Amino acid sequence: MTATDYEALAVDLLHRTERAVETVASLAVDTGITFKVDDIVQRVEDELPANYPDATTGDRTRRDVIAEMARDILSGEAYDD
Repeated sequence: MTATDYEALAVDLLHRTERAVETVASLAVDTGITFKVDDIVQRVEDELPANYPDATTGDRTRRDVIAEMARDILSGEAYDD
């Protein structure tokens, strides 16, 4: 996979995570149930195609990357630039 492919994969994963955050946040508001970042991660993982590549290297898993993205979205840090 080329560097561009990894960039596209990261952008796609970010968009999927943003949608999951919106969905879970809406459910939290509607139901009063408190959700965790792991719930967002699971939502993203559940909606990935079966052959979706693992976008990580080293010790971090795709779930770790999604969790970090979700935390950054929830804190607003993802949009600080």
